[in-house]
Amino acid sequence: MGRALSDPLLVVKDLHVHYGAIHALRGISLEVPDGKTVALIGANGAGKTTTLRAISRMVRPSAGSVRLGGEELTRLSPHEIVARGLAHAPEGRGIFLNLTLRENLELGAFLRRDRDGIAADLHRSFELFPFLKERVNQLAGTLSGGEQQMLAVARALMSRPRLLLLDEPSLGLAPQIVERIFEVLKEVSRSGVSLLLVEQNAHKALRIAHEAYVLETGQVVMSGAGLALLNSPEIRKAYLGE
Repeated sequence: MGRALSDPLLVVKDLHVHYGAIHALRGISLEVPDGKTVALIGANGAGKTTTLRAISRMVRPSAGSVRLGGEELTRLSPHEIVARGLAHAPEGRGIFLNLTLRENLELGAFLRRDRDGIAADLHRSFELFPFLKERVNQLAGTLSGGEQQMLAVARALMSRPRLLLLDEPSLGLAPQIVERIFEVLKEVSRSGVSLLLVEQNAHKALRIAHEAYVLETGQVVMSGAGLALLNSPEIRKAYLGE
């Protein structure tokens, strides 16, 4: 029996993560609707990155459930999760500096066998980020930080995900690069890919998010529509410096 149209694509329930004696996530629950953008905001150390890493199995949850399209992910390996339609662009980009741009992009599609589809998605990457085509045979380590971030997003999209996890895509980047990345994220969302976004620029994140969750000390303390939280006096004071 298929998933009901109204069901969320991602459902996280009562997720706990321990790093030794440190209880990093304390019962996180959240949902990402199909084709929507959801933001996680909060101070440094609130558990945002750990939440993404637990969803993609980069860290092992100590308790809780993560379901993508109705299928439990917590017992799967990271590459099995990618095959189910989840891609993760981690904080720090994680690209292969000693490989070319083309090789990085092709590695994003390593589980796929549809050559025509891969070629089409490579062309789509060049449309989203034109500099990729101009430097496709250049080593990734020679790129600027902003270019590396754009390559990381393009590589994640090469797996043709249903859900894309993004961890701090604007961190440390020039304002014009940040603008381009957020424009691309809006285009990706419009194409039907669901996004779960961790972003220190809360103002930009809440502007593009359909829904958002506020994390503090490993717990969800507030949630709601992105624009509603953007206009919340409490959020504006705590996270927008107003």
